Amino acid sequence: MNTLVVYFSKFGNTQKMAETIAAQCESKGPARAIYLDALTTKDLLDADLVIMGCPTHRMNLPEAVREKFETLPKRLIKGTPVAVFDTSYQMNGFLRQFTAAKKLAQKMRKLGGKRVIPPETFCVVGKEGPLVEGEIERAQEWASTILQKL
Repeated sequence: MNTLVVYFSKFGNTQKMAETIAAQCESKGPARAIYLDALTTKDLLDADLVIMGCPTHRMNLPEAVREKFETLPKRLIKGTPVAVFDTSYQMNGFLRQFTAAKKLAQKMRKLGGKRVIPPETFCVVGKEGPLVEGEIERAQEWASTILQKL
C-alpha cells in the first residue's frame, strides 16, 4: 500500500506528527510525508491512502491549506481511503468542535476521499508548542488504527 501523508506546519509540530504517522504506515508499504506546497495531483493519484494534517488557525484551516484545495479538481481521489488530523492547543469541550481537522475532512470528502476514521486532534502546549507529552505515541496508535481498518 502506498501511503501519502500531506501536511502544512507553521511551528514544526504538525510536521513531527506527519512524519511519525508516515513512519508507522511503512509497516504496510511505502509511506512518505510531503509538505503541502510540494503536493502535486500525481502524488494524490498514486496514493492508496491519503492522510492529511494541519494546525488549527483561528478555529479554521490555515489560509495556505484553503488555497491549495481551491487548485485541486473535485473528485480527484474518488474512493481513496483518507484520514485527517490537526494540531491545536488544548480546548474545552465546546471549542473542540471548531478544529481544523473537521473542516479538512470536509475538503477531503469533496475530493472524493472515503473516510477511514474520524478526524483527530493532537495537542500542543500554548499556541506554538511543543507537543503535549504522549502525543507522538498517540499518533502512532492512531496510524495503526487506520491501517487495521483498511
